[in-house]
Amino acid sequence: MERNVVVQLQHGLQARHANQFVQKSSAFNSEISIIKNGRMAAGKGIIGVMALVIRKGEEITLLANGSDEEAAIIALESFLSDRELNALDLH
Repeated sequence: MERNVVVQLQHGLQARHANQFVQKSSAFNSEISIIKNGRMAAGKGIIGVMALVIRKGEEITLLANGSDEEAAIIALESFLSDRELNALDLH
């Protein structure tokens, strides 16, 4: 499953948000990947996610492959679109 998403997180997918993205991705059984400008990184690896240097307003492609791929895409798109209240933000 594949979906293009415009990142709406205030600081993009850097530092804390990158860590949260990796944690969310790791909660799913599916293989998760991110593509930005032709470069791909595993969604469950912090180094790869941060290496893509994803900023607010940039479009990325989320890829998910596995038994819970639809749920993974929906949850990750919601997170990247800044449409959810994240429990981790409360700490």
